[in-house]
Amino acid sequence: MATETPPPSSTPKRLPSPGEFTEVQASPEFGELRRSYRSFAFPLTIAFIAWYLLYVLLSNYAGDFMGTKLFGNINVALVLGLAQFLTTFLIAWWYARHAAAKLDPKAEAIKSRMEGGA
Repeated sequence: MATETPPPSSTPKRLPSPGEFTEVQASPEFGELRRSYRSFAFPLTIAFIAWYLLYVLLSNYAGDFMGTKLFGNINVALVLGLAQFLTTFLIAWWYARHAAAKLDPKAEAIKSRMEGGA
């Protein structure tokens, strides 16, 4: 069956020593990986928190605006609330693409170098 997991590898993997972890952490390659992650994650996190707080503040203090009907029984509050879900999924999708393109190859190179002892 195609969904079965393959049998475990018979060759044991080499575990890096604590000194090797410290050495890799200080390497420019790891610094670039960390910079790439932070330059993506931190601004988006701050932007999303600001967007969420704007929604909460508008809900608390701009009731007339949030209650404005756009069409039928759909008002601004409902549209902005649904936009919160949409932006959550968009950010998750965008991060998955960023990680697959930029973070995963760098992390895999570091991992294989550490496990291979190269």
